[in-house]
Amino acid sequence: MIILYHGSSKIVERPEIREPNRTLDFGKGFYLTSSFQQAEEWVRRKILTDNEQGYVNEYRFNIEEAKRELKVLSFESPTYEWVDFVMNNRRVEGFAHDYDIVAGPVANDRVYISFALFESGIISTDVLIAELKTYRLVDQYLFHTERALTYLRFHSSFLFQP
Repeated sequence: MIILYHGSSKIVERPEIREPNRTLDFGKGFYLTSSFQQAEEWVRRKILTDNEQGYVNEYRFNIEEAKRELKVLSFESPTYEWVDFVMNNRRVEGFAHDYDIVAGPVANDRVYISFALFESGIISTDVLIAELKTYRLVDQYLFHTERALTYLRFHSSFLFQP
């Protein structure tokens, strides 16, 4: 059993698969992380004014059971396959995958410049991966299907304190 967090502008006891308003690393679904600090960053992005509240929602997830019963794709670190998967989700219109859950590093704002250089052809995949391995990247879990969401158990929520 592992603990995962989701940053939101509300308490999310019943997660849902939602269409994103922008392209995301692993596609559409419900995103979580094992990093409380990363979830706080997600909250920070979602609340627009000082008057808005945000929450870090905590869940329990039986990852071993999910791996036995669902189609799970997991990236331990930045690899060629991870870069391809992220880039396909971000840039290929209509790209779809059939995984229930995808887990791997977050291509977040800290590595934005490296990804921008890669996307513009200035650096190669080898250089991108080498650069990303110098960062301590946090993880993200995408729950891509309704079936995957049944493996999450809401535990509690924390009011975001900026």
